[in-house]
Amino acid sequence: MKKVILIICLAFGFSHYSNAQLNFGVKGGINYNSESIKEVGADVLEGGDSRTGFHAGVWLRAKIPVLGLYIRPELIYTNLENDVIFDSNTTTTYSFQKIDVPVLIGKKIFGIGNVFVGPSFQYVLDSSFGFDEIPNVETDNITVGLQFGAGIEFGKIGLDVRYERGFNGIESNFLNSRTGREVNFDTRVNQIIIGLSLKL
Repeated sequence: MKKVILIICLAFGFSHYSNAQLNFGVKGGINYNSESIKEVGADVLEGGDSRTGFHAGVWLRAKIPVLGLYIRPELIYTNLENDVIFDSNTTTTYSFQKIDVPVLIGKKIFGIGNVFVGPSFQYVLDSSFGFDEIPNVETDNITVGLQFGAGIEFGKIGLDVRYERGFNGIESNFLNSRTGREVNFDTRVNQIIIGLSLKL
């Protein structure tokens, strides 16, 4: 009987500790990507003017005992677009969608604020031009970046601003139907991300 009572007490204590140390929720927001098309071969693409994109996903935050820090992994769907000029006379849109998995280490400050930094692992789902003469774009799927930023929380609502910089390029290519030549370009993402989160 004593063992049963001990197990129940330990289970209750662990449950209480887990609830106090673990948070999760949903988030969404806007992304502003800058100069996302670089190193274009054959001078086929120009510009790379940014449009505002969006993101949505889920997050989990767990305290790291003793250190006073927390770890916050996220699973985020992101959609980004750029306006580009093809062959000097045709304006089109380049868009791509990706799954981001930031793994952030952070610290709370002054009760309502927090700062954080960590790697972001990215998987490109799809990329395309809004132009019939470029029907297929081949893109490297997996890349790694770095995110850092700061945020504030009011109860269950949080707001953060972060900067993301790509560590390595996203090599993409397509066949130029006008010349029959392959065009290679780098769609590395450097972006400012504004996110609103809700703790569930």
